[in-house]
Amino acid sequence: MQFHRVKVHPSKSNLKKQDQLAWKIAEIASDKAPIDKDATEMVINRIIDNASVAIASFKRGPVTTAREMALAHPRKKGATVFGINPKQRFDCEWAAWANGTAVRELDFHDTYLAADYSHPGDNIPSILAVAQQKKKDGKSLLKGILTGYEVQVNLVKGICLHEHKIDHIAHLGPSAAAGIGTLLNLSTDQIYQAVQQALHVTVSTRQSRKGEISTWKAFAPAHAGKLAIEAVDRIMRGEGAPSPIYEGEDSVIAYVLSGPDAEYTVPLPIPNEPKRAILETYTKEHSAEYQAQALIDLARDLNKEIKDFSNVDTIDLYTSHHTHNVIGTGANDPQKMDPNASRETLDHSIMYILAVALEDGKWHHVNSYSKKRANKPSTIELWNKIKTHEDPVWTQKYHDPDPERKSFGGKLVIKMKDGKIIERELGIADAHPNGKRPFQRKQYIEKFKTLTDGIISKKESERFLKDVQKLTKLKSGDLHKLNVEVKPGLQKKKRKIKAIF
Repeated sequence: MQFHRVKVHPSKSNLKKQDQLAWKIAEIASDKAPIDKDATEMVINRIIDNASVAIASFKRGPVTTAREMALAHPRKKGATVFGINPKQRFDCEWAAWANGTAVRELDFHDTYLAADYSHPGDNIPSILAVAQQKKKDGKSLLKGILTGYEVQVNLVKGICLHEHKIDHIAHLGPSAAAGIGTLLNLSTDQIYQAVQQALHVTVSTRQSRKGEISTWKAFAPAHAGKLAIEAVDRIMRGEGAPSPIYEGEDSVIAYVLSGPDAEYTVPLPIPNEPKRAILETYTKEHSAEYQAQALIDLARDLNKEIKDFSNVDTIDLYTSHHTHNVIGTGANDPQKMDPNASRETLDHSIMYILAVALEDGKWHHVNSYSKKRANKPSTIELWNKIKTHEDPVWTQKYHDPDPERKSFGGKLVIKMKDGKIIERELGIADAHPNGKRPFQRKQYIEKFKTLTDGIISKKESERFLKDVQKLTKLKSGDLHKLNVEVKPGLQKKKRKIKAIF
């Protein structure tokens, strides 16, 4: 790895493009790095994972809306849309919009947490859609996805967005653009311009994840992917982009992030070094914010120990700064304590999540969020007994640069009315690569079969799993096989809504 210092330069210094972060990103996106075998297997896992959660969300409102918008943009030799017969094709940017929304809707795919947050699997829909439309083969797609992960993970390590209330899709725009550049075998200069353009148009505020969280949370990454495709297309036509986008006098760092005197350090592989960042990322066993994963596992175990939850007096969670301030009581969001809040809000409330997981001893991507479940009187009572606290020890664990020591859980202290005190802690989710039972190919396949049961046919399930596992052997024009078609009856259900498209 190389560590790149990134800071603002006055315009008069005329910073060479070769010294800019966007160029450094473009260099690795356009290199000839060998493909790592383990990283290849993980890309296949994540394509399976994305398909799982996308199909499971097929009938949900935001996914239906995004799909309807995409279906209004047919293209004879375009890209496929999750759930729809693969013989039907659509403009790749709109396919990426629909598929990206479907992947993100349930908050149930992969994650990487460091200086900032990310869901690197959000890179896949846009890269795959372009690959389908441009008739690329499986190996080209693989290389593009590896670049997308590499860029996003390392930006997340080096640049914190959320402290300035900027949404994490500002790292996704550049990573998706870089991944598409790799896929299409573009020049370093073309990718450099595309990365800058994609960043310029994907900076938005974190209000999308604050207070009453709306359905935009699902659309946001898809929007970044769509804009990345449009940025690359524009650059391929010979156009340029705002530059230098990171280091300029009026740039993102200067006026959106830490200001003209700030300095960031961003790690990136040496050109031609294998891209392995995907191996640092982790998927979810439970449909909730990643920082809740270990705590759901902990609550599931405690369910067997606590016989009477009405005997609970108080529950205190000692955890990291991020968990306390984003999904805990430190966020100061009253909506996180409201049983009638949106699903998007509840999956960002560790108080709600703990209450349900403690009572039920399990977690379900639909049932755990139902209005009936959220309004259960005993749950509301338990929910209001939970407070979170920032603990410097857990914050340090959260930010540990060593992936083997990094953890995202916390310690629960449960005080019972009879005076008994129960203390338990868990730092790593069971499904994490360092957890009790890490997800392997078997678990990804089980997740796919569980989430798609009753929505797709057994034949389609077996067909997809067979094709995706031979990714590197898929030829030009074969990538439509990575789509998954739902049962015909589900495809025919359409809403009567008048809109623009």
